[in-house]
Amino acid sequence: MKHLKKERELGRVRSQRKALFRTMLGSLIMQERIKTTEAKAKELKPKMDKLINKSKKTQDATKKVAVLRNLRNEIPAMAVKKITGEFLKKFDERDCGYTRIIKLAPRKSDGAKIAIIEFV
Repeated sequence: MKHLKKERELGRVRSQRKALFRTMLGSLIMQERIKTTEAKAKELKPKMDKLINKSKKTQDATKKVAVLRNLRNEIPAMAVKKITGEFLKKFDERDCGYTRIIKLAPRKSDGAKIAIIEFV
């Protein structure tokens, strides 16, 4: 039974799922819009919101080193540079809801539900 299981497994073991989301988070930050399956987009949205909230804490000089170290474990280095730089100016007045999911037509080959996840 799946009692108290919050995340979707997506047909992968834990290490593969972690690597998948790490690359997807990096791609979303670098490209600001990605096309993926609806299930992956729904799992990615809260992770991105938490990541942006963490990166907002880098504006305090006292917490900056610890937060940057944690961000490097979660996303690629180039994405860390972008998300802690000028990228945060877009979201100064927002507390949450940094991304949106736009549903598209199903994929023709296998019928999977497709969605675009992008920044607001």
